[in-house]
Amino acid sequence: MSNGDLISELYAGCFRRLVVQLYAVTGDLTEAQEAVQEAFTRALVSPRRFAALENPEAWLRRVAVNWARSRYRRRRVLDGLLRRIGPPPAVADHSPEHLALLAALRVLPEGQRHALALHYLVDLPVDEVAATLGVSSGTVKSRLSRGRVALAALLTDTDTSDTTTTTSTGTGTGTGTKCATDATETGRIDVRS
Repeated sequence: MSNGDLISELYAGCFRRLVVQLYAVTGDLTEAQEAVQEAFTRALVSPRRFAALENPEAWLRRVAVNWARSRYRRRRVLDGLLRRIGPPPAVADHSPEHLALLAALRVLPEGQRHALALHYLVDLPVDEVAATLGVSSGTVKSRLSRGRVALAALLTDTDTSDTTTTTSTGTGTGTGTKCATDATETGRIDVRS
């Protein structure tokens, strides 16, 4: 049996059992699954050494428990630091305008969205946005220009007849939703970026 077959067989045979055991240790199912997956990942790094173990399942369990304990310690340290720093910063604005802007940004192509967010929301200059995204300044300027045009189209208020059409078709309830829906359906957004 090859080393890869041994690991596959162990994964099929003991993954669930190990997750249940780690769930008892961590008290969190997701954390337990991640710990066991990390143990199997480490076994895959050196499959020959793993295949030579006398009790591979015990080794996987030990690695998973150690990983979970280390992660718990790091999280405790971070929680302590965060308590010393104080309360988190103010929660983001939940006004209708802010929510409409976020919804419109999600509709934009990734390149335009990243450029707009970094330039206007993070307040980075064009050159720094270009360095962050790994593109030229000209590309950033182009994305900013196209993104502004697309956002303007998405955020433009429409008359009430458009809103009632949207509500009756079930695609949205408000003007901002109508604009976002219209823009994607009619193709007014330039997706070349």
